[in-house]
Amino acid sequence: IKASAGGGGRGMRICRDEAALRANLQQASTEALAAFGNGAVFIEKFLEKARHVEVQCLGDKHGNAVYLWERDCSMQRRHQKVIEEAPSPGVDREKMKKLCESAARLIKAANYSGAATVEFLMDSQQNFYMLEVNTRVQVEHPVTEMITGVDIVKMSILVASGEKIPFKQDEIKVRGHAIECRINAEDPDKGFRPSAGKIDTWHAPGGPGVRMDTHVVPGYVVPPNYDSMIAKLIVHADTREQCIARTLRALREFKVGPISTTIPLQARLMEDEHFARGTHDIHYLERLLK
Repeated sequence: IKASAGGGGRGMRICRDEAALRANLQQASTEALAAFGNGAVFIEKFLEKARHVEVQCLGDKHGNAVYLWERDCSMQRRHQKVIEEAPSPGVDREKMKKLCESAARLIKAANYSGAATVEFLMDSQQNFYMLEVNTRVQVEHPVTEMITGVDIVKMSILVASGEKIPFKQDEIKVRGHAIECRINAEDPDKGFRPSAGKIDTWHAPGGPGVRMDTHVVPGYVVPPNYDSMIAKLIVHADTREQCIARTLRALREFKVGPISTTIPLQARLMEDEHFARGTHDIHYLERLLK
């Protein structure tokens, strides 16, 4: 059961039999109404070990639409993404190309202008099921920027002003691999308990292929009543193996205190064998932390 106006896992219930379906319909609707002001829900097939793959697209007001390839967002907790990467590891590239082409056709058919992400779940046989379209610039857009060289925010402003997308589909090339870690002010060792307060120590990593998107400086106070994300660490390298090693080095250099963050967990995941092989699914992290 999913909330039609939902996001972030709110208003979502997994039902394995009719009794659970009947019991959870009203609960999901009530949660959706409280969270989004809309109690409408719908029902879809549940995939037991799914991967989360999304396609970044751009559309303009002249009927053009292109795709900037995909991102893999399977490393998540309670439907909140922890690590994103591009390209998606272990997926047949011809099948991925067809998926990306279908996403661009959808954006074109909708006469959509701006940045949009078409999100999918992938089952163990690499069959894809569409989830939704996010009609905005997403948190994880920098990994796409790093592998394509396309400034997605700039393109959004350009097409909003009435300009055409200044390149063709065959001009968009993928270069290397990129990984983004969402740095959250949470304590993974204590059930991801929020960690608000003043940041006294802030030493961000740098070097070739390392990008930091953040508003934090020493002395910044993390408030208790907002989203817990305080930074995005984005790393690029020629290969996925090199990118993982570079990300691990950057995470080990990243010093934040006295608040707790997700940095130690993300460093641990960089050395995880399932992540290294790209065999994790959207529930892998929750199983790992049990």
